[in-house]
Amino acid sequence: MKKNWYKWEVLLLLWVAYLLNQGDRQVFNSVLPLIRDSLHLTDSSVSLIAVFFNLFYAAMVPIGGWMGDRFSRKWVCTLSILFWSVATMFTGLANGVFLLILTRSIATGGGEAFFGPANYSLLGQYHTDTRARAMSIHQTSYYVGVILAGWLAGYIGDHLGWQYALYIFGGAGVLWAAVMAWRLKDLPRPADVQQAKPAIWDGFKTVFTTPTALMVTIGFCGFIFVITGYMTWVPTFLQENFGQTGAQAGLHSMLWTYVAAFAGVLLAGTLSDKWAAKDPRKRMIIQGIGLILGAAFLPFMGTATNIWLLYLCFAGWGFFRAFFDANIYAALYDVTPGHLHASCSSAMIMTGFAVGATAPYILALIKEATGSLNATFPILGIIWLVCGLACLWVSWKHYNLDCQKIKKTA
Repeated sequence: MKKNWYKWEVLLLLWVAYLLNQGDRQVFNSVLPLIRDSLHLTDSSVSLIAVFFNLFYAAMVPIGGWMGDRFSRKWVCTLSILFWSVATMFTGLANGVFLLILTRSIATGGGEAFFGPANYSLLGQYHTDTRARAMSIHQTSYYVGVILAGWLAGYIGDHLGWQYALYIFGGAGVLWAAVMAWRLKDLPRPADVQQAKPAIWDGFKTVFTTPTALMVTIGFCGFIFVITGYMTWVPTFLQENFGQTGAQAGLHSMLWTYVAAFAGVLLAGTLSDKWAAKDPRKRMIIQGIGLILGAAFLPFMGTATNIWLLYLCFAGWGFFRAFFDANIYAALYDVTPGHLHASCSSAMIMTGFAVGATAPYILALIKEATGSLNATFPILGIIWLVCGLACLWVSWKHYNLDCQKIKKTA
């Protein structure tokens, strides 16, 4: 009974940690116009900060996954939070592009890279029969984090300066790292798993030779490309096209999207566990449908002249994107061996963020060439449509076969 109860405490501890993780990223996006203007930077130069962040994050994730499978996942998660939070605070001291890249892209991105694989694999260890549900609840922290950070960072930036937004959010992370060190526990690993010492590339070999895991990774690439571009530039889009303040743009760019996503991810996670018990491939079918229906809303964002119509598009896109969100790790873990979950997660994350890292800069170039961000939205919609159709094809062709292979070797 105690173990059954504690797995939900683990979910709570990691929920708050992930909220701070995603909130930390959105803080920077929300005050991006203030940083650009106060340091006299161009759109393309500030976009490079996000590009280097994602590239360095992607490069370090394999090491984070390897450490998550070899060492204490509790301490990998806890020390990661501490490191990136301190780096976030130091970002507030930056006075140019070089220091922003050093403190934000390298230090913060490098610290966050160790958190993701260990975080998801530890949660997956505690939640087996409730995996998709637990990960769906866990994913809601992402939505709460970006909404909270989007509004609060914009408000702090408008009233106190962009530096204080970074100081405050970084300080909150330092405090939560202390709570994690106190309450979080590792789940003992089986003896055969302890003896198996995975190499750093074992996760890549598994992901890229398993059709379903490869498709989850390809879908994740398209997913992250669109999400990264959206989160980086939509607050600026609202300020430039609709005259909103930093606080208003930070709030509205995230509120409508992630309130809807909050409902969508809980629905998708519940349905996924229920339907996948009878037919595992339905996890990826839900993902494909989510990408296709979410893609339908993106072109209208660039043409909307009425703010409430734009918010409706934000909400529709957010609701259906959650269908993919809810099943990313549940689907990946269905078709990969348990002792490599952190390494396989890192392979997927590295690939996705390496592709997604280019989004801020590509969208900035389109913005500078056309004078606005409007033309970027249809391009993002096409990316999701293609990925969604590919998910449906792989779910029909490979998913159940890959699941059966894992069950035979378990």
